[in-house]
Amino acid sequence: MKKKGRKPLSNFPKGWNQERVQKVIDHYENQTNDEAVAQDEAAWHDPKYTTMSVPIELVPQVQRLIARQSI
Repeated sequence: MKKKGRKPLSNFPKGWNQERVQKVIDHYENQTNDEAVAQDEAAWHDPKYTTMSVPIELVPQVQRLIARQSI
């Protein structure tokens, strides 16, 4: 039974809402295959980021370390 006057809990991360999620969905659903490939390739060549292999058992620790950093 739903209680009146209570705001439903958000299942979105801080700063996100249904509208923002829908905009992201729309972006990717309306993207052509060529646009998607170009976006993926551009990510590999962005000098501000790197990609590395991390052993699965270390992933939670790496995620916590990254979360502590302010970008």
